[in-house]
This record gives sequence, structure tokens and C-alpha cells, in this order.
Amino acid sequence: MGSLTFDNDDENNSYFVTNPLDPKEFRRQGHMIIDFIADYYENIERYQVLSQVEPNYLRKLLPESAPYSPESIETILQDVQKYIIPGITHWQSPKYFAYFPSSGSIAGFLGEMLSTGFNVVGFNWMSSPAATELECIVMDWLGEMLKLPKSFLFSGNGGGVLQGTTCEAILCTLTAARDQMLSQVGREKMEKLVVYGSDQTHSAIQKAAKISGINPMNFRAVKTTKSTSFGLCPKSLRDVVQADAQAGLVPFFLCATVGTTSTNAIDPIGPLCEVAKDYSIWVHVDAAYAGSACICPEFRHFIDGIEGANSFTLNAHKWFFTTLDCCCLWVKDPGTLIKSLSTNPAYLRNKATDSKQVVDYKDWQITLSRRFRAMKLWLVLRSYGVANLRFFLRSHVKMAKLFEELVRLDNRFEVVAPRKFALVCFRVLPKPNVKKVYENDEKALDLERVNKLNQKLLDSINRSGHVYMCPTVVDGEYIIRCAIGATLTEERHVIMAWKVVQEHADALLSRY
Repeated sequence: MGSLTFDNDDENNSYFVTNPLDPKEFRRQGHMIIDFIADYYENIERYQVLSQVEPNYLRKLLPESAPYSPESIETILQDVQKYIIPGITHWQSPKYFAYFPSSGSIAGFLGEMLSTGFNVVGFNWMSSPAATELECIVMDWLGEMLKLPKSFLFSGNGGGVLQGTTCEAILCTLTAARDQMLSQVGREKMEKLVVYGSDQTHSAIQKAAKISGINPMNFRAVKTTKSTSFGLCPKSLRDVVQADAQAGLVPFFLCATVGTTSTNAIDPIGPLCEVAKDYSIWVHVDAAYAGSACICPEFRHFIDGIEGANSFTLNAHKWFFTTLDCCCLWVKDPGTLIKSLSTNPAYLRNKATDSKQVVDYKDWQITLSRRFRAMKLWLVLRSYGVANLRFFLRSHVKMAKLFEELVRLDNRFEVVAPRKFALVCFRVLPKPNVKKVYENDEKALDLERVNKLNQKLLDSINRSGHVYMCPTVVDGEYIIRCAIGATLTEERHVIMAWKVVQEHADALLSRY
């Protein structure tokens, strides 16, 4: 890798690249990149799942400035192997069990290549009609697979859009809900608007509320309990909303979750929508991870009641084999989004838009520019079909059931929350039946002891590099999460992961 130097005779130097899009050179280098990535996947099990580098490692290895002269793709790929891969946490590893999956696939990768290769900027229909129309079609396809009500589809009165992430989708819907409510109660009531979720709702809702100008004191994280498996209780919500309304505040937005990040808790959509209806509250349903599984008939009941909601999201880039980023958002009334998010300067006006016969997705999102995300989702749907997609999802759930059974067979461990989908939440206990100790006055002390034990166990597991899991804290309990869903994961990897957990628990408990 060279460093920056200066030459007064730049234009006469032979090392200048004359055509950055030369088809022959693109074909040559493209084949090399494909081979490099294919080799990476062939060898991915050899890498430590969680990167073990220290902060600022890369700055010590790379030059202080960009190269002045071109460098070959061969040299660059050597440096990717030498410097970049050690700093990657391998989300596609079959031994990756942290957070939620970011499942990839050949179809997803190739669709991304097509999207990047065309490099269209599809802000309105005119800017690339195919990008807009394909997105409308695949969003209806996926909506039908989920058996969403017709009111959420373009074939009804609603419609879908591909956002980058759930964070963006929530911000867009919250902004639309804010403006809709202010148009009814008056702009001067802005400080009185209130947003609701549970104490398990993703922090994206708080961030969106902050960005959209909601008073930080007006976010309600309604407490959940083990008795409802950490789902949001409709009665608890009603009590909080009623108290706010009586205090002169204006309830306007609820984020209900199907598959919370910590434990995969399920908020009861139908009953919550009934509460929201009484106060004209916009209901957004966040099914970022678990929504994908709802294409399987046996899981569809988790989104029963969705007909009462205003908007719904799932992330195809989590558990639907479509590369990041690809968040699917459906809304019943696209006009609310358009009213809040549209701008129409002269340079964007055109006959197609004026005809009201086309969708201009720039008015459905935060940014003007947008990528051709529908291409990769289209390839995934077509390359695998509904039958295979259901099979993949079910296989991950089956492996999670196996891991859960292994945990239950070892009386040093407990499953902390009911397993739903492919996430198992568990912890180790200092000795069997340690929970009985919690009944006496030393409850807090013993809980702290158990939490520290599990934190040490997880740190030890992750430092080994053999597997990667992550923690959460629910109701004061430190929990280890095993989320199964990487595309390459097989049953043998799950069994191996449990053996790693046991081995590190053996070493740790011998000192307790």
C-alpha cells in the first residue's frame, strides 16, 4: 500500500485509469471478488466468530494517507485477507448465535450485485420505473404470504415500502402519526403528545420520538412481568393511557412488538389495538425478527389482530435470507406518510407524478435517494419459493428446540423465558435449586451473585472464539441469549455450541 505523494505532471503519467467502468476489467476483477467471497464461505468455520482485535488496530496497520498511484485488485484482496478479516465479527458463521441473525443467501448476494450494478437512484417513478413497480409487486407478494389484510396491500388501499431499517420505519410512521394527531388537536399541543411501548420495546422507538420532537418525558415504557411472558398487558396499557388522558396529555402512538429483542416476547396485538382504538392511537407493529416466521401457518397466529393496526414491519435482512439493508414496512393509509414526508420542488415535478397513477417512494421515507432494494428481495422470493423459505425457517426453530432440550437436561441451567421461534434464553445457577434462596432476605445478594456468574460465563465463551452469544437483562436477571438462524448453521453446530457452554461452565463452577 502506497502513501500520498505529489507529482506536477499528473496527466502525463501512464498509471492513470482511463475508464473506471471498462467491461473487460470489470469482468476480470469481478470474477476474482466472487472467488474470494466463495473461498471465505468455504473456510468461515476456521475463523473465530467474535473478532479478537483491540481498538484502533487497523490504524496501526494501514498507511496514514491514501495511495497516490493505483494498486492492483490482487494486492487489495491480499490486504483484505490480512488486515480486514481479522477485524470482522463473522455474522454469517454457522457458530454465530448473538443478537438476531443477519441471514444471507446466494440469491440475496446476487440481487445486491444487480442492484449495485445498475446503481439507479429510484426516488420517484420517473427516475426508474422498474425499481418502483418491482417494489410494489414484491411487497404485495410478501404481504400475501403473511396473509396481511387487503387494507395493507397495494391491491387494497394500502401499500408497502422497503426502508433501510426498522429504526427508519418507526421514525416515518411516528412522524405521520404525530402530524395526523396534531391536525386534529392543534399544533400547540405538540408538548402534550405521548408515545407508548413496553419496557421490552426496542430503543428505536425512543430514538424516533426524540428525533421527531416528542417531549422525552412523554415516553411511556409500560412494565411487563413474567406472568405475561414479558408481553405488554392491555389492562396495564389502558391504565397508563387513561391516566395520561385525564391529565390533559394526548396519547397518539403505540409500538407493539412481535418478538422482542431480549426474549422474543409477544405483545397481544388484537387487545392492544382495542385499547388504542378508544383513544385514536396509531398502532405500529414491530415484527423485525419474528415476522419472517409468520409466513409459516403454524406461526401466523402471532400477528392475529393485525387488522386493527396502522402499520407493520419486518426485516427481511434478519431472518429472510436477504442482505442488509431491507426493512419491509406496510401501511394502511399511505397518504399519511406522503402528507408528512413529501416535498415537491420544481426539479422533481413530472407528468407521471401529476397523473396520480404512480408511486413516488421518496414521499414514503426520510431520504430522497433510495437504492433498488426490491431486486434482492425479488431474487430471494423467486429463487427459493415459499416452500423452501418455510423449510429454512422451520429448520432453525427445530434446532432451537434441540438447544432448549439440552439446556433443560443439565440441572445447573434454567431456561429463563418461554422459547418462541429460534431464540433460547438461559442462565447457569451456582448450584441446583438456587432459586429457593431467593425467598429469604438475601434475595438481592444472591441475584447479584448469579448475574456475575453468568456474565463471567458469557465472557469466557465469547473469548474462546468458538461461538458467539450475547446477553440481555430482564427483570434484573442477566440472561444469555442463543439466537439460531445463520444460514450455514446445522444441528452439529448447535450441539457443539452447547458443549462449549458446558465446558466453560465446568471450569467456572469449579471455583464457586
